Amino acid sequence: MKNIISIVLLFSVFSLFSQQKEAFKIFDSKGNLSSYEYLLAASKDADFVFFGELHDNPIAHWLEFELTRDLYSTKKNNLIVGAEMFEADNQLILSEFLQGKINDKKFEEEGILWPNYKTDYKPFVVYCKENKIPFIATNIPRRYASMVSKGGFGVLDSLSPEAKTYIAPLPVKYDENLPCYKSMLEMKGMGVMKPNANLPKAQAAKDATMNYFILKNWKQGNLFLHFNGSYHSNNHEGIVWYLKNEKKNAKVIVINTVTQTNLSSLDEENKSTGDFIICVPESMIRTQ
Repeated sequence: MKNIISIVLLFSVFSLFSQQKEAFKIFDSKGNLSSYEYLLAASKDADFVFFGELHDNPIAHWLEFELTRDLYSTKKNNLIVGAEMFEADNQLILSEFLQGKINDKKFEEEGILWPNYKTDYKPFVVYCKENKIPFIATNIPRRYASMVSKGGFGVLDSLSPEAKTYIAPLPVKYDENLPCYKSMLEMKGMGVMKPNANLPKAQAAKDATMNYFILKNWKQGNLFLHFNGSYHSNNHEGIVWYLKNEKKNAKVIVINTVTQTNLSSLDEENKSTGDFIICVPESMIRTQ
């Protein structure tokens, strides 16, 4: 009887665990199952960590916050944080908030913030404020990226000297054959509209500018943790391509976030997109 009871209890426990829902799994670039501990260890040893997120994914945002806290616990004053979500011409008001010169209300009223700032990005901005971690607004002002998407790189030459301080030095280096840019011209589902040849140039202007402000605020011995949409760093392209052109020996870790219907293994198309791939169920709720 005791054996029967033990078997029943064991079966019940197994059934309970088998019904648990997994919020995410982490894989390495080859598709082998990895862990947050391995991701953290690799990040601690890097010069630059690019966390490629899905902008509406709560798991990515939570792990960004946790990674910031865990890296700060060992790196302290050598940690720098930056993000695509903040444009370079907003650095002044961002710095004033971080330094306590203005409060939340004023910052949120006058800063150019994404719609999901309060739920998804405010927690780690406030954490950086509380711990005096430098936070860099790295992205090109969207109005200038929009100009490039309509008229190409040449329109940037017409900007004022002050405006040019918010973008990468001109002329912007550009490789039209880089897969991340080339694929933008091969996108399907665009109806009768022809792909805009300047669209990847606008993307490159963002990537080049983010790289520029990352390197401008980094020095040897620092760890720069950067948050951006995964398309800006996937496959070590985008921002990372620009960075590696200037810092060939830099230790770079790329984290990618993907969604799949099944988390048992990493889909082939998602392998090699990052050094670590965070795989989240497609059914995960979205924050925007």
